Amino acid sequence: MASSTKKKKDSDASLEALGSSLMPGLLPADVPAPATSAAPSASEPTQELIPGFEGLATKAYTVLARRYRSRTFAEVVGQDTIGRTLQNAIATGRTAHAYLFCGTRGVGKTSMARIFARALNARGQTQAAEIGEAIMRGDDMDVVEIDGASNRGIDDARDLIAGAGIAPARSAYKIYIIDEVHMLTTPAFNALLKTMEEPPPHVKFILCTTEAHKVPATIQSRCQRFDFRNISAAKIAGHLQDVLRKETIAADDAAVMQVARLANGSMRDGLSLLDRLVAASTDGRISTQLLADVLGMPDDSVVAGLVAAVGAGDARVALERAAALLEGGTSIDQALELMAERFRILMLAAVCGADSELLEVADEARAEAARDAKAFEPATLAHLIAVCDAVLRSTKQSGAPRTLFDAAVVRMALAARFAPVAEVGAGTSARPQMPAPELPVKKPLRPM
Repeated sequence: MASSTKKKKDSDASLEALGSSLMPGLLPADVPAPATSAAPSASEPTQELIPGFEGLATKAYTVLARRYRSRTFAEVVGQDTIGRTLQNAIATGRTAHAYLFCGTRGVGKTSMARIFARALNARGQTQAAEIGEAIMRGDDMDVVEIDGASNRGIDDARDLIAGAGIAPARSAYKIYIIDEVHMLTTPAFNALLKTMEEPPPHVKFILCTTEAHKVPATIQSRCQRFDFRNISAAKIAGHLQDVLRKETIAADDAAVMQVARLANGSMRDGLSLLDRLVAASTDGRISTQLLADVLGMPDDSVVAGLVAAVGAGDARVALERAAALLEGGTSIDQALELMAERFRILMLAAVCGADSELLEVADEARAEAARDAKAFEPATLAHLIAVCDAVLRSTKQSGAPRTLFDAAVVRMALAARFAPVAEVGAGTSARPQMPAPELPVKKPLRPM
């Protein structure tokens, strides 16, 4: 033992001597130790990365669309009939083995699937609260959520079929929620046919898709289909107002309604837009000016002034206000869309009245819309909407889109000088018709 220790010391000494001869001055004792940065004490001021935000603790932020996700059937906005039908099926014990939820993005398909799965698996359980929370988070062992876009092959379908034969761990059912199911390949759909037609008694499928026409008819025929409606702007605005109240953020009604219209029937899109505005607000208020700055949307008064000039038949003022709209950063396509939307609001006010539910504007803007609508005939407004749509399609293929846009503004401002819409549709014209000239009648020739 002593001899081995002596040999190791001799070996270390020889290596040290070799290193000294090859690289003098770099002995281990001579190598300076690396400088270590001492941790700043609590009394030392730390340099902030963002000036003006000293003292703010950094923590993870959950976006509004996730924080205010629906948790009960009643909270799924705009889908009352579907929620009531699913609740009745559970109460009467008539739940199907497969469901197909169809609809555009952000209307509550996945939220409804989770709520339905929680109602099936969490009731009557000793750990009902824990199971319910796990299902709503999407990490319950008996509720398997599958992304159809990334698990679309036949091997993934075979794994699903193999797992379906295993009994649930702690709940009554093993539920598969397949999101974006239309992304599955044809062989994967074919592999699921038999299992979806006669699944084990403990298995249920909930398929969600935004493109129902891509789901094979053989799959749809094995499911109970529910079509989720687009959410109206009024209901989206009401939910956004409720979220703002809970967040203690003030907002203009006109700005909230504009966000609801931009959401195009999707609650998630509306909450995402609202999140951007809240992050950009420096005074804790959502205003129409903030909406214009963040989303590039011009103020409603600018578009209303342009449409008013069109209604007055003043082509010069209409062109000037159209130029001001474009100079403010609005694209030609967006300007035409805004004009068409304004004409639609005036048409609804003229035809249905200022109190109609179809008029998706703030309460203070209803009287203004009814007043501006008096400058137009309803048929003229319908025609102007068609003009905006036609020019919008033409500008995308034209080398001179500004020329088409200006010509369209003048055309709409001088609409009264053209043939009325009703007469054009009837094939007549406002111009007086000149009588057709009489042709000379040839006399028959006398026989020779």
